[in-house]
Amino acid sequence: MSEPQGHEGHESTQRLPVIEKTDDTDPGRSASPEAYEPGPVPAADEGARDGRFWSARRVPAGLLALIVLLGAGLLLYDVVAVRAHRPAMHWRRFLARQLAERPLDDTWVLVGAGLAAALGVWLLVLATTPGLRGFLPMRRAHPDVRAGLHRKAAALALRDRAMEVSGVQSVRVRVRRRKADVRAVSHFRELDDVRADLDATLADGVRGLGLVRPPALSVRVGRPRRKG
Repeated sequence: MSEPQGHEGHESTQRLPVIEKTDDTDPGRSASPEAYEPGPVPAADEGARDGRFWSARRVPAGLLALIVLLGAGLLLYDVVAVRAHRPAMHWRRFLARQLAERPLDDTWVLVGAGLAAALGVWLLVLATTPGLRGFLPMRRAHPDVRAGLHRKAAALALRDRAMEVSGVQSVRVRVRRRKADVRAVSHFRELDDVRADLDATLADGVRGLGLVRPPALSVRVGRPRRKG
């Protein structure tokens, strides 16, 4: 017996929507690393570009604070001792005598001034640079949340993608701020074919990382070294 057609007394059935997987790779794209340009940032993320993460600099800040605290405490103790009609510490009398007797072009004076200037420049560099060079900022999916990807994690993800390419025996990936260096070894297939597949696969992998500034690709493919 065939089921009656229509909607009366029966629930209507609908076909589930089918999501078709689109291929983002362009078969005609050049395999040259210089020709590779990272994909455009989606329009929704145009206003969410961020720079690098700023380091808290806890170790330098802690050391500087400790040195200043010890020096200030020691100097304050000596000043209080002098006010209490006690002799000043030997180090302060020696320092005052040396500063009064030594000329400005003395070697030790120049060395001390150079060390102080180098320390000041180092502190200025720490204060004006963000640090955390190992983290690559990612595009924001939410305006209140910032995410970053470590370079080693990005290199591992690209390495896993590269190992999926047929003919690849081993891969070494090094991710920098603006460039990803890929060195692959192929034990069969033509090198040009492996190189083209690697370029297409890694370009898709770089876009999948979701970075604010996707690094450019530099891919090299060679044969394994002969033993003996």
